[in-house]
Amino acid sequence: MYTVLDKDIIEIEIVPFIPRTSRGFQPTAPLTEIVNGILYKLKTGVQWHQLPVKALFGQKYLSWQSVYHHYRKWCLCGFWYECWTKLLERYKSNLDLSSVDLDGSHTPAIRGGEQVEYQGRKKRNTTNALYLIDRQGLPLAMSEPVAGNHNDIFDIEVQFEIVTATLEEAQIPVEGLFLNADAGFDTKEFRRACEKKEINANVCQNKRNGDKDRDDYFDQELYDERYSIERTNAWMDSFRSLLNRFSDKLERLQLSRVRGNCTKKI
Repeated sequence: MYTVLDKDIIEIEIVPFIPRTSRGFQPTAPLTEIVNGILYKLKTGVQWHQLPVKALFGQKYLSWQSVYHHYRKWCLCGFWYECWTKLLERYKSNLDLSSVDLDGSHTPAIRGGEQVEYQGRKKRNTTNALYLIDRQGLPLAMSEPVAGNHNDIFDIEVQFEIVTATLEEAQIPVEGLFLNADAGFDTKEFRRACEKKEINANVCQNKRNGDKDRDDYFDQELYDERYSIERTNAWMDSFRSLLNRFSDKLERLQLSRVRGNCTKKI
């Protein structure tokens, strides 16, 4: 039986957050196996209709359509976001918040979809989003995806509010955090957004801004630790369905709406 995450972990950490409904048919397979099937799809990038359901389930297995149904239903109700924030809250003592790193990452969307435009550096259509991690490289939050023709600071004040709201939802205070960001974030808007949240912005100065005599705070030694976010991005890229949005149009549309619903919920 293929497993992406230990079934005991799924049972203890994820299943309790799955919404229960009194109407409709109840799942005939264990919820742990359904969640594992969804994680397998996201990890391998296999198309839904090629999901090896007989190898993913025990005595009673579901069709790939049923697994996708649960995935879509849980996305639309905001289950994944709620589960994420509750896990952050439960294990926040294990986070290293001595500093955090922020960066943007483009996801290729080869077959199109919502929030997708051509990105010259990638030479393909992409979706862009911001990611925040702790000092260990553990993901903390992400922004709402935007079309790939926008840079990382597009609508930055709104997007940064979404990122920090995830931490606040998880009862993680943002005041006093030291935040690393590259020169692409060296803008008045981003620094103002950090100041509003009482976050210490450790942003590399952009030489193209021309003003070399600014007294903005910058710690080079702290900034050199920023490599960890690139390692985290590489780990997320190992989930093939997240690295390349190859799936059919319906799935792409639903995933885009889910991300929007999750962020708007907060």
